[in-house]
Amino acid sequence: MASTTLVLPFGLPPAEMAPDLVRALQAPALATLLSRNSTHTAHAFDADSRLLPHEAWLAHALGVAGDPAAQPAAPFAPAVMRGLGLAPDAGHWFLFHPVHLVIGTHLMMPDLRGLRIGAEESRALFDAALPLCEELGKTLVYGDARTWFLRADDWAGLATASPDAATGDNLHPWLPSGAAARDFRRLLNEVQMLWHAHPVNAARAQPVNSFWLWAGAPAAQPRVGTPLATAAAPAWLNALATPELRDATCVQWLATKGNDRLAVLGHLAGAGLAEDWPGWLESMKQLEDQWFAPLLGALRSGQASGVRLILTNRLGWTDTATTKLALNKFWRTENFKNLLA
Repeated sequence: MASTTLVLPFGLPPAEMAPDLVRALQAPALATLLSRNSTHTAHAFDADSRLLPHEAWLAHALGVAGDPAAQPAAPFAPAVMRGLGLAPDAGHWFLFHPVHLVIGTHLMMPDLRGLRIGAEESRALFDAALPLCEELGKTLVYGDARTWFLRADDWAGLATASPDAATGDNLHPWLPSGAAARDFRRLLNEVQMLWHAHPVNAARAQPVNSFWLWAGAPAAQPRVGTPLATAAAPAWLNALATPELRDATCVQWLATKGNDRLAVLGHLAGAGLAEDWPGWLESMKQLEDQWFAPLLGALRSGQASGVRLILTNRLGWTDTATTKLALNKFWRTENFKNLLA
């Protein structure tokens, strides 16, 4: 029988909000999976990391990075390129996202999930930025409207941050740092000036006025070996998934063959980043109906031999595993105590 692992970014509420959210949460299947477990562990994560815990955990699970607690890394760029049908054969590649920045007392980047940009607009901005990159000896490659790639071999040492880690904060501490940071800022400034006056932005209420660089890795990086399903995920993460399991339902996921199943559900991320707790509760109810209840049913019927839940927030994650046998622990009250970790 196949085992199943479900990753829920922002599934673990922050400690100060957890008691109130737990009292309001209506998700009995999730309560069963969390309470009647065979193992449960909690893991801290460095609050100063340039990644979020689920990103480092996933990179390790997919075989492209080390221990998420000791060596957090998210070198996803080559794998995302392959997922979009591109084949990098040499060099050091980064994910390159067109973004909207808010300029006030400091620079701030809103959640990229809220950025609306079509393929035609994205292509026009890409074509404008391409010569600037080439002048600096960098190769810019188009993936999709939200996901481009930059080859910058001499920038391999840049320390970069994921967009979700930087969202909503003062951007300056999150910008790439290292020996090549000055060259990066030169390209950033030139692209910003070019796009500021671009016709695409003249017609937009929310201008695409900058870019975000992260997830760098050499093209020779090992290929992702673990099949992945995604739902409600950003474009770059969707590209890491098995093609037929992008935007998957629980039924589709459970029907896949193999010894292990891994899925990442992004339903809670937008609300978690925005600290929109009514929205978080509503998304949890949706997950209960569409994922937790079917998953609990699969465990009881033997369709799944075990269920593992990875719930994260900015400061760490919990790892809870259960089996059909563990569901018989009737003396354990079904509750959300393990969300209070």
